[in-house]
Amino acid sequence: MAVATRVSQRTHSAISPTSFLALACHFLLLVSSAITPCFGFSGVGGEDEGNREGDLYPEILRDEAVSRLHQLGKVSDGDGYLERIFMSPAAVRAGNLIREWMEDAGLRTWVDCLGNVHGRVEGRNATAQALILGSHLDTVVDAGIFDGSLGIISVVSALKVLSINGKLGELKRHVEVIAFSDEEGVRFQSTFIGSAAIAGILPVSALQITDKSGVTIQDALKRNSIEVTEEHLQQLRYDPKSVWGYVEIHIEQGPVLEWVGFPLGVVKGIAGQTRLKVTMRGSQGHAGTVPMSMRHDPMAAAAEAIVLLESLCKHPQDFLSFDGQCKSYSLESLSTSLVCTVGEISTWPSASNVIPGQVTFTVDLRAIDDMGREAVVYELSSRLYQICDRRSVSCTIDRKHDANAVICDSELTSKLKSAAYLGLKRMTGSVQDEVSVLMSGAGHDAMALSHLTKVAMLFVRCRGGISHSPEEHVLDDDVWASGLAILAFIETQL
Repeated sequence: MAVATRVSQRTHSAISPTSFLALACHFLLLVSSAITPCFGFSGVGGEDEGNREGDLYPEILRDEAVSRLHQLGKVSDGDGYLERIFMSPAAVRAGNLIREWMEDAGLRTWVDCLGNVHGRVEGRNATAQALILGSHLDTVVDAGIFDGSLGIISVVSALKVLSINGKLGELKRHVEVIAFSDEEGVRFQSTFIGSAAIAGILPVSALQITDKSGVTIQDALKRNSIEVTEEHLQQLRYDPKSVWGYVEIHIEQGPVLEWVGFPLGVVKGIAGQTRLKVTMRGSQGHAGTVPMSMRHDPMAAAAEAIVLLESLCKHPQDFLSFDGQCKSYSLESLSTSLVCTVGEISTWPSASNVIPGQVTFTVDLRAIDDMGREAVVYELSSRLYQICDRRSVSCTIDRKHDANAVICDSELTSKLKSAAYLGLKRMTGSVQDEVSVLMSGAGHDAMALSHLTKVAMLFVRCRGGISHSPEEHVLDDDVWASGLAILAFIETQL
C-alpha cells in the first residue's frame, strides 16, 4: 500500500509561490528550526509490506476510520450540504453515533449537561491523572467532513486497536475522549462552549446568550431534555489536579504540510482571537426620494468601515504607533500574522428600494501577539466611531469572543512529535526528516483546555490547505498516519 506523501499533480493541487507567501497571512508558519522541506518521506514498500500492514491495523485506522468520517459527514441539518450547529437535530444524531463508536472501542460513555460526548477507560492506577483527547463534533455551514471529526474518530480508532489487542485495560492512567458540542460558534457566535465548560471558564451568564431566533443556550439544551443550572455548570468543571494533559488531532487547515511533503506536524502555538459584532443605525427611508446629501445611511458607513478594516490589517504599521499600547515586537508580529475578516453582514429591512435603517456585521481578528491584537481592536473601534460620527449614524461594538494566544506545552509536544515519528516509521519503514513544527491561525478546543491543563496538538495534511468547505480533503493514508501516531502516543501510557 503506497503512501502518497509528496505534492504531485495526481494527488495534490500545486502550491504557487504566491500562495506560499500567503502562509504568513494564515499564521501557518514553519518554525525557523524546522523550515527545511521534508521531502525525504517515503511510502510503504518493499518485501515486508504485507507483513507490516498486518501489524498496522489499516482495516481500523484507515478503512473504518475513513468510512466513519464519510458516514458522519452525511449527518447534517442542511439539504445537500453539511451543517451541524450546537444542539441541532443533526448534532444530537452525530453525538449518538459517536457514542456508539466509543462503546464499540470498549469505552464507558455519557453526555454531559452541555452536550459534550464522553468516552473513558479507567487506568490501572486509580489515583493517576487522566489524559484527555478529543475535538469538536459541530461544523460551519457548508462544511467539509474532516474538520473536528478527524480528531475524534482517529482517537476512537486507536483505542479500538488497543481494545482488540487486550491492552485497553493495561493503561497506567485514565484516558478520556471528548467530542465537544460547540467549537465553531456558528449558532451563538460564542466559540468553545463545550470545552470552556470542561475547563471551568464558561460563565453562567453564557447560558442566556441567544441565537438569531432568540433561543438561549439554556433553551437549546432544555429542548433536548438536558437541564443545566449554575450548579450543573460548576460540577462540569474538571479538577486541574485530575488531568495530566490534553492532546488534539486536527487537520492543518493550511498548505504548509502539503508544501513540505509530510503528512503530520506538531503545533507550537495557536493565535489569539477576537470576534466583534458591529451594529450601525441610521435613518431608514425611500430610495428614490431622499437626497444623497441628506441621508444618514448605515450601509455606506459599514462599507467604509469594512474597507478601513482591510487596510488596517494589511498595513498595521501605517495605523499603529510605538507607544504604550503597541511595542515594536508586536508590530513586527502583526505584519506577518494579523488577519481580519468580515464574514457576515445583514441589513434591515433589506429591500432594494429602501435605505437601510440598520446594518450589522461581524469582525474576526486573529494574531499571534495578544498585545498587538488588542492594539488593533482599540484602533479599529476608535476609527469606526469616527466614521459613524462623520456620517451621523450611531454605532455599537460588542465583543462576542476573546481568546488569548496559546503556547503548547514543550514536553507534551515533544512526546507527541516522537509518537508521530514512530507511527510514520512503522508505516513506511523509514523517515528521513523530522516532523514539522507549525503555528496555527485557526482556533481550537485546545485553547479553552489550556486553562485547565497542558496541551499539545497534531496537525494532519489537507489538500490545498482548504478547510471550512466541501472541498476539504485528507488522503486515506494520512488518516491512517494520524491513527498510528496517536496510537503510538497512547501506547506510552501502557
